Amino acid sequence: MARKRVHLLANAHLDPVWLWEWPEGAGATLSTFRTAAELCERDRSFVFCHNEAVLYQWVEEYEPALFRRIKALVKAGRWSILGGWFLQPDANMPSGESFVRQALIGKRYFREKFGLEVRTAANLDPFGHTRGLVQILAKCGYRSYLFCRPDRNFLRLPGDDFVWVGYDGSEILAGRAEAHYNSRGGQARAKVEDWLRSHPERDLSLVLWGVGDHGGGASRRDLADLRALAAERKDADIFHSSADAYFAELAGRKQELPRVERDLNPWAVGCYTTMARVKQGHRRLENEFFGAEKMAAAAAFQKLLRYPQAELREAQRDLAFAQFHDLLPGSSIPAGEDGVLGLIGHGLEICSRVKARAFFALAAGEAKPAEGAIPVFVYNPHPFRVRTVVECELQDLEPNYDGGFLAADLSRRGRPVASQTEKEASNLSLEWRKKVVFSADLEAGRMNRFDCRLRKIAARPRPSLEPEGGLFRFQSGEGELRIDAGTGLVDGYAVGGREILGPGACQLVVMADNADPWGMSVTKFRDFAGAFILASPEEGTRISGVSRATVPSVRVLEDGPVRTILEAVFVHASSSAVVRYKIPKSGTEFEVEVRVLWNEKDRMLKMSLPTRLADPVYAGQVAYGRDNLPSDGTEAVSQKWSAVVSTSGRFALTVINEGVYGSDFADGEARISLLRGAAHAADPAGERPMLFQDRFIPRIDQGERSFRFWVNAGPLEERLEAVDREALAKNESPYVLAYSPPGTGRKAAPAAVLSDKAVLLAAMKKSEDGNRMVIRLFEPTGRARRTVLSLPFAEARIRLAFSPFEIKTLLFDQRTKTFREADLLERPLGR
Repeated sequence: MARKRVHLLANAHLDPVWLWEWPEGAGATLSTFRTAAELCERDRSFVFCHNEAVLYQWVEEYEPALFRRIKALVKAGRWSILGGWFLQPDANMPSGESFVRQALIGKRYFREKFGLEVRTAANLDPFGHTRGLVQILAKCGYRSYLFCRPDRNFLRLPGDDFVWVGYDGSEILAGRAEAHYNSRGGQARAKVEDWLRSHPERDLSLVLWGVGDHGGGASRRDLADLRALAAERKDADIFHSSADAYFAELAGRKQELPRVERDLNPWAVGCYTTMARVKQGHRRLENEFFGAEKMAAAAAFQKLLRYPQAELREAQRDLAFAQFHDLLPGSSIPAGEDGVLGLIGHGLEICSRVKARAFFALAAGEAKPAEGAIPVFVYNPHPFRVRTVVECELQDLEPNYDGGFLAADLSRRGRPVASQTEKEASNLSLEWRKKVVFSADLEAGRMNRFDCRLRKIAARPRPSLEPEGGLFRFQSGEGELRIDAGTGLVDGYAVGGREILGPGACQLVVMADNADPWGMSVTKFRDFAGAFILASPEEGTRISGVSRATVPSVRVLEDGPVRTILEAVFVHASSSAVVRYKIPKSGTEFEVEVRVLWNEKDRMLKMSLPTRLADPVYAGQVAYGRDNLPSDGTEAVSQKWSAVVSTSGRFALTVINEGVYGSDFADGEARISLLRGAAHAADPAGERPMLFQDRFIPRIDQGERSFRFWVNAGPLEERLEAVDREALAKNESPYVLAYSPPGTGRKAAPAAVLSDKAVLLAAMKKSEDGNRMVIRLFEPTGRARRTVLSLPFAEARIRLAFSPFEIKTLLFDQRTKTFREADLLERPLGR
């Protein structure tokens, strides 16, 4: 009978931050790695395995002598680099391009410092894994993926070792470490014995061991115990190994392994919503970072500025760290929340400076304004036209001291543009600052210019719109929206005569919850605990801060040729909310802006969207893909959009967000998750209360929070083909600034233009070697298609064919005007 083979993977799971702040995590890294190095040097059979480039960077910076010892051990094969990413991020919420950067940072670091190519990616502690990872891993040079969660209580798989298949058909070997990554001190032998006893059928196994979470790893006692066990067991070869070695052996059995064509979820579904400020800040940093790269590349490759490589790398590191699996999911202590918000702020400031520098470089060649004109520039970084409502604040030289009101008139190339003047951000008593809102059809990949002139009229226009039959009705071409003046809720929404949303849509509903920020023991939040209702005029007036009159709780704030804004005030228990509906005068889309003063504990807040579509299913955007989401009320995770889809009715409702990840769907109703009232790092433990019962414990997400959504509907194929570009343009929004250019520079040409209706420009940047432009494109609809990519600034173009969900990376050499396809790490294919 063949002997069993048991690969032992010694590790020391080490969260850089969690119940502690990062300096403590750095200190634990140094002590853990120091102990591991000593054990490797004493025992030539022992192999220590660890991942996460950030930890090695700390060792390199804070204890260089230890770093040199580790390099020697790696070279000798007694220390194995695992994973190869910057750190272990949340594996659902970062965008596909963010996952690429985790690998790009990490693998470049390990290649530069250790001269090796890491082949096994590892996310041992994250709480679930998007299927979009498969193509990313394969195109980053990985052969295998090691994870632990969800366990079999939450996710049934045909086997713990399997072939994981991506949306595009990519494949990678995957293994779930069912016995988890840790062992208690002095209990490593017991863990291996228990594994052998409970898995008699396994002739090839991988068992992870080592004290972890705050570091620790191996000990002399555990090594001695494992050495004795290996000698005693005559039926098994038990030996220290690495993930790469295990998967290399497993690869010989690939044809026997089951194939899994799905995501690896759910677990800890509360993490899709906990710490809303962190999630929104993370999304904003993603948007600003990738937008800054695109603008900087557009300017740098036209020799209008030097590409800010060092600054962008610093912001990229901030983004990568913010995605850590106890920061982005919201499962850290208060200091962790404060720390990651500061980190996000640092990255945002870098991106703000880069974008401003690129904007002024790209605008320098624009003509000086005519006398009395205030130019408004809108830079569209996307390689497709963007139809949108633009908001811009601008300022005249002096305040309006003479009475009347200054209205703004906009034109483009001498032709009038529909516009209106709305309440500005400031609250000065003098009329000075102006907020101009206008409809724009922005040309692709370039600066778009509008000219504004201020005109004196007798008085500020006041909205006169009144409800009819208790309803505010808004008709714009194919779209109709009805808002109930008595409830403040959407009474109905129709497109092309087809009713999409039913009465009560956009209501804020409250679900029973608990203090656990992970949501470890649940998969649904469906226990109804109440709803926000329209405030009385007196309550609404008090909440609004109005002191000289009583105002209705449903009121029209703005109404002009571009859009109408209607506001409603709601209350529930100790909380209140102000919802603004922004309804354009053209198109079928409407915007919902929710501002909540949330003071509820052990509750979850959702926005309800009851639909009237036939045979509906739920779907959403995920990392470099889209997927059907649960339709049974299970909490789902998605990215920039989710959708209710009727295949039989050939219609779809889409909802775009700017930083929300959780939602659920059942019985035709979508509920978008907004807030929870959990506590920091509180876990359920049997009958014991989660929190101390003798004192005040601060809760997460108490206070004022705001959200924005864009709702649209239309024929199925048309809506789902358009939504990814719409979501990208809403998140990576065009750069808007009122500015008088010098007219002395060279006029910038468009950077990139795509000829089709769907392919996305995910990234445009300077290559890490600094010589070429990197252009990353993605087919988001799941259909094969062709497009032409043009780079007008370089007078270059290329015809491209995409398979469904394909990520394609191109390297453009400006000197030779040639394109070459590359992997996601910017290495040319076929070299």
